[in-house]
Amino acid sequence: MDKTSKDKHTLLAEWFPLKETKHGIEWDKLPKISNGEVWWLAIGENMGVEINGKSNYFSRPVLVFKKLNHLGFMGIPLTTQTHTGSWYVNFRFQGKEVCAALSQARVFSTTRLYNRLGQIAEDDMAKIKDGFYELYFAE
Repeated sequence: MDKTSKDKHTLLAEWFPLKETKHGIEWDKLPKISNGEVWWLAIGENMGVEINGKSNYFSRPVLVFKKLNHLGFMGIPLTTQTHTGSWYVNFRFQGKEVCAALSQARVFSTTRLYNRLGQIAEDDMAKIKDGFYELYFAE
């Protein structure tokens, strides 16, 4: 049975053991991160309008928007679904159209990180920063 056909309780029951293993990572083994990097991250099975992870790892690509320290960062989940509107910024990454879901920005622990995918272009980071500012701070 694939993830999309499972009910919410089953998905949460599958997510909790994986989440528990991520809690056990030693702080000195955490990956080093930089602003503008894209990583696979165990985002989890979430509630309501919150974006969920995909696959058995409950993961999705996330942009390191602002490194806070070696333990955490402000991240923006990415999707390959095209979206329009002030909540999203579309750009190209590794030859694919991707979308930064600005409305899903939040603080993540670096213990959730799996695999570094690469660095986005500076002009794309500038577009995302502008979109973030417009969404959250413009009148």
